[in-house]
Amino acid sequence: MMKKRNLIAAIGLSIATITGFAQQKANTDQLKKYVEYFNSIDSEAVKNYIPNAEAFEFLAEQAPLFECPDSVLEQNYYYRLWTFRKHLVKSPEGFIFTEFIEPVKHAGKYNSISCALGHHIYEGRWFKDNSYLKDYIKFWLYKADVGQSKQRFHQFSSWIDDAVYQNFLVKPDQKFLKEILPALDADFTKWETERQRKDGLFWQNDVKDGMEESISGSRRDQNQRPTINSYMFGNAIALNKIAVLLGNQSLVAKYQAKANVLKKLVQDSLWNAKSMFFETRKAKGGLANVREAIGFTPWDFNLPDDQSTYAKAWDQLLDTAGFKAPWGLTTAERRDPTFRTRGSGHGCEWDGALWPFASSQTLKGLANLLTNYKKHGKMNADVFYQELHQYAASHVKNGKPYIGEYQDEKMGEWLKGDNPRSSFYNHSTFCDLIINDLIGIKPRQDNVLEVFPLIPKNKWDWFKLDNVTYHDQLVTLIWDKTGQKYNKGKGFLVYVNSKQIHQSKSLKPVKVQMN
Repeated sequence: MMKKRNLIAAIGLSIATITGFAQQKANTDQLKKYVEYFNSIDSEAVKNYIPNAEAFEFLAEQAPLFECPDSVLEQNYYYRLWTFRKHLVKSPEGFIFTEFIEPVKHAGKYNSISCALGHHIYEGRWFKDNSYLKDYIKFWLYKADVGQSKQRFHQFSSWIDDAVYQNFLVKPDQKFLKEILPALDADFTKWETERQRKDGLFWQNDVKDGMEESISGSRRDQNQRPTINSYMFGNAIALNKIAVLLGNQSLVAKYQAKANVLKKLVQDSLWNAKSMFFETRKAKGGLANVREAIGFTPWDFNLPDDQSTYAKAWDQLLDTAGFKAPWGLTTAERRDPTFRTRGSGHGCEWDGALWPFASSQTLKGLANLLTNYKKHGKMNADVFYQELHQYAASHVKNGKPYIGEYQDEKMGEWLKGDNPRSSFYNHSTFCDLIINDLIGIKPRQDNVLEVFPLIPKNKWDWFKLDNVTYHDQLVTLIWDKTGQKYNKGKGFLVYVNSKQIHQSKSLKPVKVQMN
């Protein structure tokens, strides 16, 4: 299998040489070191499409390479690449990514679960070969529910349309978008039929958000939650942009109107002016009067207006009675009297423990606030970096790299213990947070390469992000304060297909035409 991939890569290199776009070979020494270490501590109870023995070759060909002075971030970047690769499955109905490495009872065909679908697409869009994700997207749109006794795709809330569009911005393919647009449109309508109230808001059981035993939620009550309403707003915005791109005027107007309505409803109905936070509205009336991490979700899709009032919600990230805990960001405010009272480890409790699913959502929302908004409140790049670093540092168990389901907020204990189903849990993002948010590649439809770093001033003297496939070209970003680390010059350097297209003295946002 790897020989076939290497042959394809060699052919591609030959063509590139002929056309004048030969690439300098990326340095894979760090990748090799990390993969060898991760392989050495893994019993590999489950082998999927890319076994450990082929992990280095696969990732060297497919993944962006990253190095920086922060060894915690760097190691975890490669660990999450290595674990993500474990979940790639070649099924009879195309490639998919799994959530659990071990088979679980509530999964559909081939151990598929839709809960973290959006996270999977965001993370996987940076792989060179986008066909894996295209298979995966089509699996959920056309195949996941076929032959099943119950719904699998809508077993959980989803921001699939947003993720599909964000994938397109990295790997443009209008033909693919045109092919699946009718299915995306029909799926949005299906959500409206199943979950939309007469007032326009969407309701969801917390367990169907993948967030059971939450403080505000219920397995049965039809509560209006910030999650599904933010997801559907993000989906509407994405479908509007896809429709504009494809010239489908009826869908352009349709989804712009839906997005406008949802934005107003979320701000009018789910914002608690007293607590200064987006909260769940109960089916029986009234807000839940508890701050939960899901209240940051609207910023994942740039929903809130750019106002100081809304930005004040983020103050809770700095408050130890809010979401700030020794081991990371909690899923509910620590001051709530029912915080962490619903048990521990027997199920999947979302009443305060740390969930990587939520941590990656909150960090994405914070990055959007700092990048796309003018009103930041008390938030800045230092806060983002600190929380991203802590999130990376939490990936540990018994002194070794680990990613599981959820953790104690004080000591970092993984609350599922040694349950094998939790190992390598693929329920969140990390690499995307490094590439898209910390280093700051901001994908666009046009041929402009935009970079908006969130690295605090004077924090790093160097970094390198290499082998990034973007718009069918290879991008390399280098920061070398002294010019002595990489010997290519001082400052911030941007390369496309090995050709330098930008250099600046400081590490600051840049927009540059790629050709």
